[in-house]
Amino acid sequence: MALRTEAEGWLKDKGTDQWSDPETGGRAIEKWHQAIDDGRAWTVVDSSGAIIATVSRGPVDRDFWRDEDKPESAFYLYKLIVSRAAKGRHLGGRIVDWASKVAALEGRSWVRIDTWRTNEGLHSYYERMGFEHLRTERPAHRRSGWLAQRAASTLTYPDAPLHVGAPADEA
Repeated sequence: MALRTEAEGWLKDKGTDQWSDPETGGRAIEKWHQAIDDGRAWTVVDSSGAIIATVSRGPVDRDFWRDEDKPESAFYLYKLIVSRAAKGRHLGGRIVDWASKVAALEGRSWVRIDTWRTNEGLHSYYERMGFEHLRTERPAHRRSGWLAQRAASTLTYPDAPLHVGAPADEA
């Protein structure tokens, strides 16, 4: 939760309205707690054992993904947050690469995301990692809905993988 709080402040300083709405934020945090409880959330730690990033895997969000999207063909990436202290280590891209590898091992074709509709900087970030914008959904009760996917075979940092299960100083 400390990463989320830090990210909220950083986003506000950047002038985006992402995660600024208490109502949608409360629902998002409830979903995040469920992902943690279900064992669908992971952390990245540094050599001191401090948590410097987190990511969750979600079920298909039916507010966004339709049957014609073949929902079973994808790994759904949620709540990717990197500590500002870890800036410059390409952790976001390396985490997405890890998700791509998991998706490929499971026989899935895609890694999919839905992001905040108004955060154009975040959209560009994901597009630089090979995500293709599919469409934007606008359910009245949600502020995210910018939908994108990239092939599970795509890797942004193939020479800098995360060391899953390795000692913290190797992450």
